[in-house]
Amino acid sequence: MVAFLDSLEHERHNTVASRNVRLAALHAFFRFVAVHEPEQLARSQRILQIPFKRADHRLIDYLEYAELQAVLEAVDRSTPAGRRDYALLATMFNTGARVQEILDLRACDLQLEKPYQVHLFGKGRKERLCPLWPQTATLLRELCAERQLALRPAVPIFVNQRGQPLSRFGVGYILDKYLKRAQATIAPLQGKRLHPHSMRHSTAVHLLKSGVDLSTIGQWLGHASLNTTNKYATIDLDLKRQALAQAEAPTTEALASWRQDATILEWLEAL
Repeated sequence: MVAFLDSLEHERHNTVASRNVRLAALHAFFRFVAVHEPEQLARSQRILQIPFKRADHRLIDYLEYAELQAVLEAVDRSTPAGRRDYALLATMFNTGARVQEILDLRACDLQLEKPYQVHLFGKGRKERLCPLWPQTATLLRELCAERQLALRPAVPIFVNQRGQPLSRFGVGYILDKYLKRAQATIAPLQGKRLHPHSMRHSTAVHLLKSGVDLSTIGQWLGHASLNTTNKYATIDLDLKRQALAQAEAPTTEALASWRQDATILEWLEAL
């Protein structure tokens, strides 16, 4: 088993994080084996003792609000595909939903009359309601009208040109296309490693900067644990600068004042 994990790194050039994901799956399987196949208990225990490797943690890349605006402005809304793409990206940012949650969104999950909201199904089929900004509700209402969708049937909202539901790769392609266009006007975008899940990170940071507490952000994003939400408190540089500005910098003047005190100098010389 160790040889298999080593081959993932050295022959298939998987990252340490990918190796740990494979090992986690193996651990889960052999915990099941240990319970249901007692004769394999010794082998299962040996495999369960294989440790995870420490992996480097990359900084989380996300879109600043100005960068998101540049991405949205890069969308050509004169075409049906452009109007779909604009509504897709705006809904992703508004809800902070996972990509699969957006792809699973159906017409019957929308409430486009006040109070505007969407019904999302997260991991483990956990359900939550997410509020919509009026602008987002308008975009979705216009998209449904263009596709002649009533808000009752369980039909997908975001489809490709063949009328089939968009895939995760399709969403990635759409985002990448407009990111490349926006890079011409927003230079910092060129150094960021962005993907569809980055929209979720962007939503969390935007809410945090707007003064929304972490508990509410966690509920907004559908986090099972507040520990998952806490990571956003550590990634925003603007918040760190604000904290630094509020903190009083140490001064050396008081510490150096003894140098002017002849009594202390004389006492030290006498030691």
